[in-house]
Amino acid sequence: MHLRLALALTLLALATAPAPAAEKKLNVLFIAVDDMNNDLGCYGHPLVQSPNIDRLAKQGVRFDRAYCQFPLCSPSRSSLMTGLRPDTTRVFDLQYHFRQGLPEVVTLPQLFAKGGYYTARVGKIYHYGNPGQIGTSGLDDPASWQEVFNPAGRDKTALELDVIRFTGKKGGGLGSAMAFLNDQTGKDEEHTDGKVATQAIELLEKHQGAPFFLAVGFYKPHCPWIAPGAYFERYSPDKIKLPEIAPGFENSVPAAALASTKPWPYEGLTPDQARACKLAYYATISFVDAQIGRVLAALDRLGLRESTVVVFWSDHGYHLGEHGLWFKRSCFEESTRVPLIIAPPGRKQAGQVCPRTVELIDLYPTLADLAGLVPPKILEGASLRPLLENPAAPWTRPAFSQVDRGGSPGHTVRTERWRYTEWDFGAKGVELYDHQADPQELHNLGADPAQAATVTEMKVLLKTVHPAPVKAGRAQPGFDRSLGVRVE
Repeated sequence: MHLRLALALTLLALATAPAPAAEKKLNVLFIAVDDMNNDLGCYGHPLVQSPNIDRLAKQGVRFDRAYCQFPLCSPSRSSLMTGLRPDTTRVFDLQYHFRQGLPEVVTLPQLFAKGGYYTARVGKIYHYGNPGQIGTSGLDDPASWQEVFNPAGRDKTALELDVIRFTGKKGGGLGSAMAFLNDQTGKDEEHTDGKVATQAIELLEKHQGAPFFLAVGFYKPHCPWIAPGAYFERYSPDKIKLPEIAPGFENSVPAAALASTKPWPYEGLTPDQARACKLAYYATISFVDAQIGRVLAALDRLGLRESTVVVFWSDHGYHLGEHGLWFKRSCFEESTRVPLIIAPPGRKQAGQVCPRTVELIDLYPTLADLAGLVPPKILEGASLRPLLENPAAPWTRPAFSQVDRGGSPGHTVRTERWRYTEWDFGAKGVELYDHQADPQELHNLGADPAQAATVTEMKVLLKTVHPAPVKAGRAQPGFDRSLGVRVE
């Protein structure tokens, strides 16, 4: 009798107990910057002031060897957002859109939208021109977003025109003059990236009660380098140094390796001009760092930090005189390496550094994994979750990057020790650098007989991803366009 009574009471308690709360979905704050290299405080730079990015690095895992797939805006961003390499997306320039050949591909934010998330973009995530050009000449992807916001501040609507007139080169290119402007009167919130931060904060406040994938795309430090004057005042011209060019270096590498900068070296700039440009680049890093800090402060203020994974990334690196180069689009370390920080909730591995070689295409499977979403089977990256749990865990995947120069495509593979590069599949030269002995890639060992075995090994590794030439702007054979999956 007592047993029956106890059983009845137990059943009654179960029947009347409230249902367990559904597990809260993981939010994603996806922060992108444009043309930012690894010249940051958290990466050991002695001069650059980036306190907010540095603070984020202390809250998550900083990846020390992270690489883009193509050091140019649209190819890199298209690759990251689809989880597919440029040879699959066919995006090698600033004109072709990946959906021309892959109309049914599911992008990273699309996956989250299918999983019940609010997805929005503020600023630049995919490539496009000026903010006002979205929907006309831009390369945004409307299928990725439920809402988009394209702020345009005084640096885009007025001051950039001054820079263009001054340099005589649209887009603020260096040319033979300096493409920067010290804005002595404008406030942070009046500049485009200030407006991007303000809009992102408003969206966090509005959508804090529902799961979100919020992509916040900042424009700096992309040239022209325009920022409020206070950020220029943080740096002293006499402390700006230019990297030395190893004597005879230009004769030790294939001609294509230095073709991204014309005239070589330094785009024809004098040393003083080059130092002024470098100072302006650092000023815009500090400016965008301040705007990132505003967004992260709002995340904390709203109590969202413990339910949000924060990802910080740049689309590619940037040369500031290394090897006599400026800008990007080279196969050297400074162009292909990117800053990457992932800070999940809980901060179990906060402040740790991962030395493993990873790629930007790894972000798609990583975020899907962390959020418990099932990604498309065609993704070409790998989840970084094991490295977030143990940054020193074994990891054997190398990083592959590439550039396109018409008849001289460049392909490069990076392991923890070596970088190997082929131009036109080896027909126009090769490069090999030993990062244990030569982290600045000053000594090309590609023709060194003592490294013949290493060259052969790296050549085989490179061909696992780039076995043959691929034409830009074409649908890939073996890709079922109706299903959006690869046909094996």
